[in-house]
Amino acid sequence: MRLHIKYSSALKWLYPGMGVKRWLLLLFIGITFISLGFAYFLVNIYREHPFPPIFYYITLQFIPRLGRAALFGAIGTAAVIMAVVQLNRSLLAAFLMPSQRKVVDVIYQRRQMSRGPKVVAIGGGTGLSTLLRGLKEYTSNITAIVTVADDGGSSGRLRRQLGVLPPGDFRNCIAALADDEALTTQLFQYRFGEGEGLEGHSFGNLFIAAMAGITGDFERAILESSRVLAVRGRILPSTLEDVTLCADLRGEDDLSLSRVEGESQIPKACLPIERVFLKPDGVRAYPDALRAILEADIVVAGPGSLFTSILPNLLVEDIVRAIRASGALKVYICNVATQKGETDGYNLGDHVEAIERHAGKGLFHYILANDNFSVELPPHLGIELVPLVYDEESGYEVVTGDVIDPDMPWRHDSKKLSKLLMKLYRSYIASAISH
Repeated sequence: MRLHIKYSSALKWLYPGMGVKRWLLLLFIGITFISLGFAYFLVNIYREHPFPPIFYYITLQFIPRLGRAALFGAIGTAAVIMAVVQLNRSLLAAFLMPSQRKVVDVIYQRRQMSRGPKVVAIGGGTGLSTLLRGLKEYTSNITAIVTVADDGGSSGRLRRQLGVLPPGDFRNCIAALADDEALTTQLFQYRFGEGEGLEGHSFGNLFIAAMAGITGDFERAILESSRVLAVRGRILPSTLEDVTLCADLRGEDDLSLSRVEGESQIPKACLPIERVFLKPDGVRAYPDALRAILEADIVVAGPGSLFTSILPNLLVEDIVRAIRASGALKVYICNVATQKGETDGYNLGDHVEAIERHAGKGLFHYILANDNFSVELPPHLGIELVPLVYDEESGYEVVTGDVIDPDMPWRHDSKKLSKLLMKLYRSYIASAISH
């Protein structure tokens, strides 16, 4: 069994897309020419200078020439293969963690990931990082477009004190897309529980803020932070402008409206949300985010807080225009459960209607929703599973599946969600080809 595993691993070097076979062929040709040159040299010496009789046996002249050629060729091939494998292992050992797989497995996976579909995921908060954690197992061509409206907690404090974009959602995305979610990632997510001025801050937020100060550029800070954790993909802001998320809320009489400013203050009001908007209005989108959407194979919005994570990105008008212009598969992923203070009592149709009210109709081809209602949610959370109630003649197609995390049934399971999304993409591509 062990020999079979080693043989299978060795064969991976010859798999399509590894970029190895052409160089092995060139290596073989080079060694052949060197061997021919050396052979001519030895033949010349052998013919012009007498040798003792013992050389008859040393040079195996009692074996036919074809037999000698096969024997020396086999020994030489084995020596070359062993040398190349051991040389690669020695050179790359310094760049691989002790817990990582064999070199060939790492390279093969990276090659396969680089050939995966280009996915743009739009949102923020825990929902976006959950999706990214699953997607990185299928492709490394991932772009996360993150809201910059967060003004609460550690991110809000750094935003007010240092004037940087809120780093919290960027930090979560970096951790989710990290190649190895080990000690370094845990460090990035570590939150200080005490200390004057430090309490409540996460190390990752402080790291990004410090990097922004060193580089003088928030985008560069995200890029360099991503390199530290070997992130698969890119994380981009929807806009670089300093925006405030505002909301008009319906009063308890269902007639009067009140206005709240600040993303963190909206759910605290615990009133029905009539609409959300950005202040100032007409903000410009980040150019690289638009480029990623236009070049994408899949554009996904959600999961995440509907009014405070997803819609702030779709309130940037250029983002919506780019989504409409993109030839990608466009999917909205509805939350598994309602969110207290934002979507109390919402069904699937209510979620979609809120997006259409803010960004217009027909923005997405498909709606991806949960259909597992056999789980129970903790009563103290005050939430419920989102019912599969929607207008079947609304023009969008609903795709359902069990995407619930069994440990936290109010959230998505990253593996189940990404598997269902990629299955939908394969079906979409197959349908497009057949037509």
